[in-house]
Amino acid sequence: MAKKKIINKKSMTFLEKYLNNAAPTGYEWNGQKVWMDYLKPYVDEFITDSYGTAVGVINPKAKYKVVIEGHADEISWYVNYITDNGLLYVIRNGGSDHQIAPSKWVNIHTKNGIVKGVFGWPAIHTRNKSKEDPPKLDNIFIDVGCSNKKEVEALGVHVGCVITYPDEFHVLNKDKFVCRAIDNRAGGFMVAEVARLIHENKVKLPFGLYVTNSVQEEIGLRGAQMITETIKPNVAIVTDVCHDTTTPMIDKKTQGETKIGAGPVISYAPAVQNRLRERIIETAEDKGIPFQRMASSRSTGTDTDAFAYSNGGVPSALISLPLRYMHTTVETVHKDDVENVIRLIYETLLTIKDGETFSYFD
Repeated sequence: MAKKKIINKKSMTFLEKYLNNAAPTGYEWNGQKVWMDYLKPYVDEFITDSYGTAVGVINPKAKYKVVIEGHADEISWYVNYITDNGLLYVIRNGGSDHQIAPSKWVNIHTKNGIVKGVFGWPAIHTRNKSKEDPPKLDNIFIDVGCSNKKEVEALGVHVGCVITYPDEFHVLNKDKFVCRAIDNRAGGFMVAEVARLIHENKVKLPFGLYVTNSVQEEIGLRGAQMITETIKPNVAIVTDVCHDTTTPMIDKKTQGETKIGAGPVISYAPAVQNRLRERIIETAEDKGIPFQRMASSRSTGTDTDAFAYSNGGVPSALISLPLRYMHTTVETVHKDDVENVIRLIYETLLTIKDGETFSYFD
């Protein structure tokens, strides 16, 4: 298992389709359908909830339940105000970065379909060189090619329309995956690949496995908060992205040191159950899977927190995929890290026994 390549041609086709599909926070369902279609041969049934979280279940009748989870949503914008001369001002839907907006194409999602627009910006020639205004939430704007508000509304654009970037998947230098929304559709991809491996290797798990793709993580872990109350798991292993801190302008003294290509990142945090985390580390060491360590403070800022503090406390742990340029349109990860996160989750599941509590007092 340790040296065998995991990602195959079918996997790559799914990953590209899944990443290219827009699934902004609150509008994840089309992406969830893509994900469920890929996962269907590898699970026994699906659970969905009213806000769009999807769960593929293996061994649904088992009493002991283990979750492996990623989140499905991507950051985006909302139309917030339309000016009389037909320009659009926006507010965030999740942690969208105002500094990268100028000169970007956008897709505005309307009932009539996609309306194209651009984030405009004054030309360099027209700006005061001694006192330049940086991009800010109150000065970035979208131009959809209209001369007044009535023309904008005729396109189907109105306050509340959600806006995404159209940037699509590329492979950089053969082994780097680049796209918007790798945070965290990579997580949904990786847990789906774990389910595929379990199926293809004919593994008989002694528990129910809940392969979970939660919605609305980017605005406060909301989907995980809802679905954990539905599943009521005994254990949860969450995967999300974390920062590659080796690129310029990042302070390692405050951000720690993690980098793409060096393996999955295992977190230390109050929400991370220590015995479960040590099981993951022992598995990595036993199987020769490279890994890195990261410390969080009060919270991990991921769905781990939602699972951990639910249902009277659920032993939870976080395995992160290191990523460069988070919340930009060129998020970048290393293929080897993607495979090793899949491998580490898979191998850890094989060590979990039916009824295991991970209690500090056993």
